Amino acid sequence: MLLLITLEIIGAYFVKNLEQQNIQSFEDSIQIAPYVDNQLAAELLKTDENTANKSIKSIIASDINNSAITEFQVIDSKGIIRGTSNVNNQNVIGHRTTSAQVKQVLFNGRKQTRISYDNNQGSYYVSILPIINPSSDNNATVGVMYIRASMEGVYKNLNTITVIFLTGSLVAGVLGTIIAIFISRAITRPIDEMKKQAIRMAQGDYSGQVRIYGQDELGQLAVAVNNLSVRVEEAQEASEAERRRLDSVLANMTDGVIATDRRGNIIILNDMASEFLGMDSKDAIGKSILTVLNIENEYSFRDLLEDDQQSMMLDFSERSDHDLILHTTFSLIQRETGFISGLVCVLHDVTEQQKIDADRREFVSNVSHELRTPLTSMRSYIEALNDGAWQDPKVAPEFLKVTQEETDRMIRMVSDLLSLSRMDQGTAKMDLEFVNMNEFFNFILDRFDMMLKSDAGDASNMPHKPEKNKHYVIKREFTNQDFWVEIDTDKMTQVLDNIMNNAIKYSPDGGTITCRMIEMHHNLIISISDQGLGIPRKDINKIFDRFYRVDKARSRKQGGTGLGLAISKEVILAHHGRIWADSVENKGSTFYISLPYHDYKESDDEWA
Repeated sequence: MLLLITLEIIGAYFVKNLEQQNIQSFEDSIQIAPYVDNQLAAELLKTDENTANKSIKSIIASDINNSAITEFQVIDSKGIIRGTSNVNNQNVIGHRTTSAQVKQVLFNGRKQTRISYDNNQGSYYVSILPIINPSSDNNATVGVMYIRASMEGVYKNLNTITVIFLTGSLVAGVLGTIIAIFISRAITRPIDEMKKQAIRMAQGDYSGQVRIYGQDELGQLAVAVNNLSVRVEEAQEASEAERRRLDSVLANMTDGVIATDRRGNIIILNDMASEFLGMDSKDAIGKSILTVLNIENEYSFRDLLEDDQQSMMLDFSERSDHDLILHTTFSLIQRETGFISGLVCVLHDVTEQQKIDADRREFVSNVSHELRTPLTSMRSYIEALNDGAWQDPKVAPEFLKVTQEETDRMIRMVSDLLSLSRMDQGTAKMDLEFVNMNEFFNFILDRFDMMLKSDAGDASNMPHKPEKNKHYVIKREFTNQDFWVEIDTDKMTQVLDNIMNNAIKYSPDGGTITCRMIEMHHNLIISISDQGLGIPRKDINKIFDRFYRVDKARSRKQGGTGLGLAISKEVILAHHGRIWADSVENKGSTFYISLPYHDYKESDDEWA
């Protein structure tokens, strides 16, 4: 069929083009010489019609001698036939033509051609050509030439070629069909044998072998089927080993897995599930999953089956010596027919996640409390001002000052929270550059020295303003070695400012703040020590938590938000470093910062 369709398409295209070429050749063969056009135009312009008709008849007889033309007529501008080549139809001369196409050419002066067919003469070609007055400026039409030519010879040749092509197509189709039958049988015979072998393999019989007819693709496929038969038999033997491997996977999973039969009795319990539940797998096998999970009072086994992919939280803290919260997910074990043959329960330890959620809730509570306190204070003072205190020149400035301080504290708190949020989400931009930490730390400390010299009068560039009229000494213990560290200078400035401000806040008047910088195991260690009240040992591990304060009342009085050290910790971690503190009550505290540094010298210029 494909062969026949292809041949027919090619044949149709070939015959169509051949027809067009034959018609074009036929049109070229019946063209009238240009001088005949001029002679006929001259005769049609004569006033003596009899003389002109004789001349036209002579022109037709002498110049129109093309055997393909069956009839040639000359018609003047009034539609009257002035001459014809048909000797049997000379009586039409002098009569008006009845052809609408002739009248249309006389009217618009444009050539018309067409191919027609009638039952008597068959296919014929008609061409109506305007006769133009050569001496006229406007190309006036003085008459037309009506040419009629038989195309039976053209179409007879086309029909002969078409019949030859169809005959060849049928012969090719028959031969192609015979060849296709032989080829298809040669292909289907080994395929049928391979199908039978596959059926035997599906029934568990791997002893048969497919006959190999050759080394072609089908022969290679037969070899593959024979090899498959052998390998399936080997795979059948390996399935038991695979099952044991699956048991090993279940035993080493970090999640607990429980499988039941269709009645809800446990048939599989991996080691992690045994550890979570606090019972041996041998003791759990055969028991109801509802009893083992201690949910028989809330759910029935039908509830678990009807609600596929159901999940719940189970608290097993009472069964173990530590907190244990498990997220359980139930999935149905179904066959292809839809029959439910059991249930699978996956136990995932979410104790840490629940702890994080609890910390988050506590964090939200702390934020609400920290914002509520200054807002309540501001509301009280604003209400007092609104009630008339703004008119008291002594009270109003104090109230406005308190309101402004509380507003500044809330702004600092919100800014710190936004910084922490960006760090938690990993969206905080780090503008890293290599910095000589000796010069950088000295620059930070020089600012605090300048504040000391100016009696702490201007601390606008500090995160929090130090107490006025408070004196302190900054002692520096640096090595002579230059330490080059890749840091974000703005964020590292914020960290050192926070620690220095805390040292100044909690140091007694006249105290000494010691700043050190040493190298240890390819890490730069920066320490800042004060002589303040110190941090109780029970609080030393919590001081980097958000909103945690050792002395809450004093911290709020001094304008702290409880977020400075938390931000410092996140910044240091982002620099792949560590921050920690050591303290002795009533003697002071020391904060340590460890940063990785590069053995880099200023002379190592990569552009040199």
